[in-house]
Formats: sequence, structure tokens, C-alpha cells
Amino acid sequence: MCESSMPSKVSAKSRRSPVPLSQKRLPPLLRRAWYGLNQSFRQRITHLGITPDQFSILRWLSEGDPAGLTQRELTDLMASDPNTITSTLARMEHAGLISRAPHEKDRRAHRVRLRAKGLKTLDQGGKIALALQRRILTALPEARRERFLEELAAIAEACISASEKGSG
Repeated sequence: MCESSMPSKVSAKSRRSPVPLSQKRLPPLLRRAWYGLNQSFRQRITHLGITPDQFSILRWLSEGDPAGLTQRELTDLMASDPNTITSTLARMEHAGLISRAPHEKDRRAHRVRLRAKGLKTLDQGGKIALALQRRILTALPEARRERFLEELAAIAEACISASEKGSG
């Protein structure tokens, strides 16, 4: 009989060496927060016909170069893979949210730009995103909210820096 099927009075959790709380909380807490936020936002924007990732692309396009961003730039900003971004952009182009045109200097690249429908969708989604952010931040006292966002930005930068430097 394998160990997992044998009854035991000692739980698997108590057999493990104790790990300090500070060493095991960050990844699951960040994932849980992201997942909850993403699902809440997804539910609130479903009537707009976009996903949270599509909203992020619309936002990046609105904040980026007025001439448009390349698909490679969007891939980097979204921390995604090129195939996922290409298929997402194809759906967005089909929906009339964006346009793609050959890059003026690099024949291998395409510039992605917002279309009027994309801008309108971004505006509607942005209002929903801000309302959701305000609601979620009510979990903290008002005086701590700005500092929390600054600290979260520092954590995000540290995560990016750690991934760029590799292990060690």
C-alpha cells in the first residue's frame, strides 16, 4: 500500500519542516490577488466584448507611441509570448478595435494602432477598472492606499529585475 493511501494521525502539513511565513507567502498571495482581480474585472467587462488582456493592450496602445506600437513591443509589455499576442491582436482587429499596418522602417514588423471603437471600449473599460480599483483598495485604510501601490510597484520591479538577472 502506498504511503498516501495509509491512514495517518499526523497531517502532511505537520510533517514538513516549518517554513517561516515570510518565505512562503509572496507568490501565492500575489497569484491569488491577481487571479481575483482578473476574474472580477473579466465579469465586469464581459458586456464590452473584451478580455482583461485585450483591455491591457488597448491601454498600452493609448499610452504608447502615437504612431502605434509593434507587436514585439506589445509582447514585451504584456510579458507574454508572441503567438498569444498575435492571436489576441487578430481577434481585436477582427472586432474593429485595432488596426495593424506594416512598419515604415522594418518590413518584418507591424504597427498596431487603436481604432475609434477601441478607444471607446478603452474609455468604458477604464471607468470600470478605476471603480474596481477603488472598491478593492477599500480593504486598506485610505491613508495607506497610495503607499501600498508604490510598494507594490517596487515589488513588481524587483520581480522583473530578478527574472532579468536569472538565478543566483
